[in-house]
Formats: sequence, structure tokens, C-alpha cells
Amino acid sequence: MLRLTKISCIAFGGWIAGLATERYVQLKSEDKSSTSQSVFDESNVGLQCKPGLPIFGTVSAASLIKPPPQDVKPVPLEPSLKAPRVSQVMRFGFPGLDNVRTLDDFVLSYDRRNKTAHWVFEHLTAEGVAFNEKVDRSKCDFVEDKSVHPYFRSTNADYKRSGFDRGHLAAAGNHRKDQLHCQETFLLSNMSPQVGKGFNRDSWNRLERHCRNLTKNHRNVYVCTGPLYLPRKEADGNNYVRYQVIGANNVAVPTHFFKVIVMETDKKELFLESYVMPNAPISDSTPLSTFQVPPESVERAAGLLFFDKLARNHLKSVNGRSLEWV
Repeated sequence: MLRLTKISCIAFGGWIAGLATERYVQLKSEDKSSTSQSVFDESNVGLQCKPGLPIFGTVSAASLIKPPPQDVKPVPLEPSLKAPRVSQVMRFGFPGLDNVRTLDDFVLSYDRRNKTAHWVFEHLTAEGVAFNEKVDRSKCDFVEDKSVHPYFRSTNADYKRSGFDRGHLAAAGNHRKDQLHCQETFLLSNMSPQVGKGFNRDSWNRLERHCRNLTKNHRNVYVCTGPLYLPRKEADGNNYVRYQVIGANNVAVPTHFFKVIVMETDKKELFLESYVMPNAPISDSTPLSTFQVPPESVERAAGLLFFDKLARNHLKSVNGRSLEWV
């Protein structure tokens, strides 16, 4: 009996000692926590919360980081005149990054499969498109682009007797500041097969002149141009993408062409126009506004994003329709 009593006392004493030890550790821990908190308290030492450093703040991997609202996205600043030309041309972003080549006065993305460009980008100003007696288009020759591998290069022989014009994407008339600028628009990488009469020499030329005329009332005009290969419903009720190829190099003949234009006034107001024209004869009596389409439809068809550094709600209008109500 005495032995049993001793064992019980020892067990009870151990239990009491355990409780005391546990409470002591807890108090010690709280004291350290309080001290640590006072050391890193921003009001005591002037430290700012650093979200990338856990010691100064809480970082939770499960927390969603919300992007800033689109309406606070700033408009990219206009590059200075001393900035590289490419930064001036591509101020509002690249539509795509496939085989991009920077020329002296425009930028081009080349489609090696179709032997023409995905897109070309131009920055037009009144000074750049003004008549210059030192620049003579008639002295320019259509030449192969030697920067393109021969496997993927179009040649003048591809266009010969094809029935199609060598149609400029970056128009020669847009680059009159220097003879070299004009000559570079005659690189075959800047050409696409275009129907001549009724399109390249007529309605497409009207659209090019329209772009130049925009510089009369706008300090900056940014133009993106390219080919499209759009589907068409056939007799069996299905949609097909069909297009002709010409020459030994199988240069693709686009079904349509697009131009997406952003204009900027002296007051920094921004306007957008977007056109798609069929590669076919078009009557001169057809207004250019007939071919205006939402820019989103061109982006989907071309697989490109136009002016992606420019939030659309900074635009005053798209195709003449005000966006101020948005």
C-alpha cells in the first residue's frame, strides 16, 4: 500500500511539473514575439512594408494579385526625335514577333512560308510624307531581300506574267525623307501579290493616300498593314481557306489586306481606324468607309494584337464612332 502511494505521488508530481514547464515555455515565447514585434514595428524604426521580403510583411502564395484597372494604364510617351527610329515606329507595341526586321524608316515581320510579310509598321508625319525633290521613286528597283534565306525568299521571276502587281505594304509615298528610305520599300519582302487594275493602282492607292492625308491634322500617324487569308463558304456548305500561289517559290496571293491606323493630335487625342479590303477590283465610287471593320475582327483573323500598349479606352473614337460613353 505504501509502495502504491509513492508511485501515485511521483506520477502526480510529474504531471504538475509538466504543466508548469509548458506554461513557462509559452510565456517565454510570447515575450520573444512581443520583443521581435517591437523591433520591426514600422513606427519605431521607420521601415516600410516590402512585399517581396517576408521578414517585413506577409506574403501568401494563395493570394490573388489583381492587375491594375485598364483605365489607369498610361499612354506610352512619345519618343524624342533623337530616339532610335524603331522606338518611334513601334511606340505602341509589336503586333507579333515572328521574323521581325527593322528597316531605316519602317519595321517588317516576314512570313517565310507565304513569302510575304505578316505585317509592316510605319510612323508617318507631315514632314516624312511631304514632297522631296531629292527623292525619286522612278529610280527605285524591285529587289530581292538578301536578309531572307533563299528558301523563303520571293523573286521578281515569281511575279513575272503572274497577272498580279508587286503591291507595296509600306507605301513608297510614305517615305520621302531620303532616297534610301524609298528604295527600301521596294524590297520584295515588302511586297504582296495584288490585283492591279481596280485595286493596287486604284482603291488600295486611295487608302494609302488617305493615310498620308491624315498627317495634315495629326502630329503622328501609325499604320500597320498586312495580308489576310480569309475563309469562304463553298458549295458543300463548309468553310475553306483557299488562295492562289504564284511562281516557282509559291508566293501566296492574299484574299484580303488590312490597315489599322492610330492618329494622334497635338492635344494628345488618339483616334483609330481599321480597314479590310478584298484583293479584287473595287469601284472608285465605293467609299473607303465601306471597308471599315472593328479592329478586334482583324486581330482574330490575322493572329496579331495591334497597338497592345495602348488601352482602347484612351481612344476618342474607333472608325469615327466616339468611345467617350464607355
